[in-house]
Amino acid sequence: MQKTDIQQLLNNSFTDFAAFIETLSHHRFIVSPEGKWSAAQQLDHLIRSVRPVNKALGLPRFFLRWFGKPAGPSRTFEEIKENYRTLLKNGAVTARPYVPHVTEAEQKQLLLKQFVLQKEKMLLQIDSWSEQELDSYQGPHPLLGKLTIREILYFTAYHNYHHLHTLQLREQPDQPWPSQLERVIF
Repeated sequence: MQKTDIQQLLNNSFTDFAAFIETLSHHRFIVSPEGKWSAAQQLDHLIRSVRPVNKALGLPRFFLRWFGKPAGPSRTFEEIKENYRTLLKNGAVTARPYVPHVTEAEQKQLLLKQFVLQKEKMLLQIDSWSEQELDSYQGPHPLLGKLTIREILYFTAYHNYHHLHTLQLREQPDQPWPSQLERVIF
């Protein structure tokens, strides 16, 4: 994928997630089934996950050399996606700094604003990176190890869609969660 394709993918992933969150009622936003993260917590998690990426994208390039040079070419979006899915299937869990807090319904618009600001910051910062630089620098990922900047961007887009898909499945009418939630609250 070229840089402009990655920017479009990222933009869509952030926009799609935020649009879905907007459709949720306050109780659907803050309540979660069976000990899983609520939509609010998933939004908080995504904000926590993208902040360090944006920080790295804004650093002078020589600081990123501390993480070494990539050993090979960047993997594809599909390869990053499959590697992450395999880790999750094998029991990988979120690293402590990215675990979300309990969130109140009143925080919905504030969190959405933060999410959109992080998206805008990321898309703007990518403009300062050349195609070659995206493959020449790397940074750490808590589960996947060192990733090139291009791979980190792929991961970020997939990560947004992963959490969106989780929430969309939960909200389908044939799932027991929506009807159980309605009975508990009303």
